[in-house]
Formats: sequence, C-alpha cells, structure tokens
Amino acid sequence: MAHRKAGGSAKNLRDSNPKYLGVKIADGQKVYKGQVILRQRGTKTLPGKGVGVGKDHTIFAMIDGVVKFSTVRKTNFTGKTLSRKQVSVLPL
Repeated sequence: MAHRKAGGSAKNLRDSNPKYLGVKIADGQKVYKGQVILRQRGTKTLPGKGVGVGKDHTIFAMIDGVVKFSTVRKTNFTGKTLSRKQVSVLPL
C-alpha cells in the first residue's frame, strides 16, 4: 500500500525568465563607447552611424556621443518601400 496519496502531475507551473528587451537609452541622451542602447529580437530597429550590432541583434555604441532615433525609407526585396526605425550615435 502507498504511504502517500497520489499528487498528480502539474504541466503548466513553469515560467521562463524575463529577457529585459527594449530601449535602454532614449533619444538625446549621452552614451559612451560600448554602452547598450537597445536590446531586440531580430533587426526591428536598424543600426545607423556610430553603432554596432551584436550577435543577438543588440545595438550598442561604438563612439561616445548622443543617441539619435530616426526613420528611414527602405526598399523591400519585392520593391515595396517601407519606413523603418534607425538608431545612430552622433559625436559630441
């Protein structure tokens, strides 16, 4: 005989850790070389001048300066023109 009642199995009690995505430094703020500006999944925001892209699509500053967000017009592979966000770092 069992000494304990059956507990059953719970399949939906697990949760993943938060990934802390999003903008870390806003438009117009001062940034230093190597500082993370934006964490994202895929290239939703495109890199501009003075920034680099990590292997997980993180955008970081390559130079000291001021963050500038803007929109650019990109031509899709089908020929359709899209408006996309872009982030750059302007030197001081």
